[in-house]
Amino acid sequence: MPILSRLLLILIVAIGGTTTVLAQDAQNTSQNQQAPLATPDQLNAQLDQIKQTLADKQVTDETLSTARTKAQSVQQQADALAASLAPQADALKAKIDVLGPAPEKGAPAEAPEVASQRKQLLKDQTDLTGQVTQAKLISKEAQQLVTSISAMRRNLFQTQVSERSASPLSPAFWSRIAQNAPADRAAFHDLSQSIKGAVVQAWQPDNRVPFIACLLGAIALMAAGRRVLEHQMLDKAARYLPSGHLRRSVMAVLVTVGTTLIYGVAAWLIYLAVNWNGVFDQNLDDLVRPLVRLMFYIATMAGLGRALLMVKHPSWRLPPISDDLANRLWPFPMLMAYSALLLSIIERVTNSIGASLAAIMAANAFAATLIGVLLAYALVLMSRARRALLASGEKPAKRPLWVGVLVLCAFLGMLVTLLAVLTGYVAAGFYVARQMIRAGFLICALYVLMHLINDLCESLFDPESRTGLRMQQNFGFEPARLEQTATILSGVGRAFLLLFAIPLILAPYGAGPNELVDRGAHFFSGASLGSLKINPTSIARALMALLVGGLIVRQIKLWLGNKLLPKTALDKGMQMSIVTLLGYVGGILVFVLVLGALDVDVQSIAWVASALSVGIGFGLQAIVQNFISGLILLAERPVKVGDWVSLSGVEGDIKRINVRATEIQQGDRSIVIVPNSQLITQNVRNVTLANAQGRVQIRLPMPLSSDASKVRQIIFDILRNHSVTLNTPAPSVQLDSIDAGSMMFVCTAYVNNPRDAGTVKSDLLFEILDRLRKADLPLTTPQDMVVRTMQHDSATAPNPSGPVFPGKST
Repeated sequence: MPILSRLLLILIVAIGGTTTVLAQDAQNTSQNQQAPLATPDQLNAQLDQIKQTLADKQVTDETLSTARTKAQSVQQQADALAASLAPQADALKAKIDVLGPAPEKGAPAEAPEVASQRKQLLKDQTDLTGQVTQAKLISKEAQQLVTSISAMRRNLFQTQVSERSASPLSPAFWSRIAQNAPADRAAFHDLSQSIKGAVVQAWQPDNRVPFIACLLGAIALMAAGRRVLEHQMLDKAARYLPSGHLRRSVMAVLVTVGTTLIYGVAAWLIYLAVNWNGVFDQNLDDLVRPLVRLMFYIATMAGLGRALLMVKHPSWRLPPISDDLANRLWPFPMLMAYSALLLSIIERVTNSIGASLAAIMAANAFAATLIGVLLAYALVLMSRARRALLASGEKPAKRPLWVGVLVLCAFLGMLVTLLAVLTGYVAAGFYVARQMIRAGFLICALYVLMHLINDLCESLFDPESRTGLRMQQNFGFEPARLEQTATILSGVGRAFLLLFAIPLILAPYGAGPNELVDRGAHFFSGASLGSLKINPTSIARALMALLVGGLIVRQIKLWLGNKLLPKTALDKGMQMSIVTLLGYVGGILVFVLVLGALDVDVQSIAWVASALSVGIGFGLQAIVQNFISGLILLAERPVKVGDWVSLSGVEGDIKRINVRATEIQQGDRSIVIVPNSQLITQNVRNVTLANAQGRVQIRLPMPLSSDASKVRQIIFDILRNHSVTLNTPAPSVQLDSIDAGSMMFVCTAYVNNPRDAGTVKSDLLFEILDRLRKADLPLTTPQDMVVRTMQHDSATAPNPSGPVFPGKST
């Protein structure tokens, strides 16, 4: 069985258990899809009911969310109605066209049957056109209502977040709770009595058997079901999946799914045990049923924590954290899941019983403080683990940038939550705490799914895997193309997943970051800097565009430079040129996005640029020249990274081509920064441009008395047998000239790298001298010197310096 089939089988078996939980909802959805279309009168009645709900002064965010969903449903029904009536209108029009135009005045009258049919068709067409028009108007009205509800939710959110109450440190906070305690206690007592009555009714003989069976099933699942299910799933994964990254990521997913199924199904069984025959009334069922669905979310959160830490199986752990840190953080995911469950229970119970504002504030303050303290506890544990690692003499693993950003955001969120609660902004602290839980859950799920996508692509397209070998055999794919395909598919899949997750993280409750800064815009209303208006919303958008755009461009450059391009046939210089050009293009696009976010008028920038063009032209002439020269170097590539160049007394290897200058590393490892314009306007010697081979040339003088053929053979053997010289082109030994009693031999050999020419030349000279000396072929001929003293005639040439001695000849 192929690996992919086994993987899909494991995941299908793991997720299959959720069908029993979602069967009822799926059945209701199917019934709604098959239900007949509503009439315009019915849709108008639904809109009137939604408007009546919105007229209530005690409207809550949950009420607004429900109303928005209903309005969207009305809009969809109206669009469906208009779409269903369109074919009927076309059919009526076709029938009327078949009858032809009505006879004009004075023309013979048409048959009574035809006239009656025409009248009926025109009436039906008018009615149908009216229904289509009415359906379109209802759709437009519903869309406007959705927009209005969204604005109401934003206003309600702003009001709640900016609302301030007494601080929990002040006596007024507790005195208000004491004043409303009797009424809140009575409302809570009614709820507890309702729950108690439902349990008593579930214990009746008619409901006792399913009550006990469901409870025993829930207890069995929570006691041993998780271990058994996880053991079976992990055993199948270990048996059918190859060892490596894919098995590790699949096991993390299976641990998460197993925890979700066990605790979620257990909560659903407890709900069925009490409400087997519908013993809950409508209000109690509206309270308990969402909590059962919430339990699946809480169980998934706990499962993600267990899957990421993997204390018992460190080799299965996805994040690169130490065992000590994993052991320290082991209780944190479960505690945070329980806190999230408590937060949701408090919020729903207080809304259900109509608790007083003081009780709601107290409950929210308690939940927000609990989450803030837990987050602070986790940060302290991480700090202690780091200090313990440093004390043991080990160096902590380098942390990625996004991890540092998340830790900073967690610290700031914890600080804002606790300070907001202490200063009386309980609603704001509660909101931030809820957002942190939601964002943390989504980020953990995103991390696991990204690893799964990446590992799945790499495993399926691995040239050594079974699927990779089959693709090579059946389709003729090269191993390098498979690796490139895996990298591209992984990058695209993770990019789509990230784009899908970012809106959920930033605005999970329909209120994005803009709502948080809208109130601050009033402080700067009317303020401007020239033609640029100061708007905090625009500034926040610009900063967000700059940050996100810069991170995206950086990640794309890293992905290209480290993942995709190294797997291509492009040389190193071309790879760096592509990455550099992409950085320039990405930087320009980010700059344009920032200007658009700031609502900067392009025309005003053109006027300023034209006014300063003369000064900019003279002051930045050299910079612009070097920048354009850098673009020419990257595009035309007369020199590239790795080339050996020489210009103006500078010789070395090109290490980097920047936007303004090029870095050249000389032989002494020093770096010379050369402006790009010099590489364009001056004569440059590029040793490795056309041919990367190096030439070794030796000019060797030999005495004229030497045996030229023997000398040539010895030198040729040395050149040919050297380990670095190439056979193609073949080495050569030529007799260049005969001058002044000596012969000049020109010896030439080639090497793969011109940087090796100096070393190889030295080796060859050493060996040539040694071989010639052993062959009694000296490089010079011994010189004979003859000294003669001539006998001078004393009569004709007196000797002023003294007597003349007889000469000697040597």
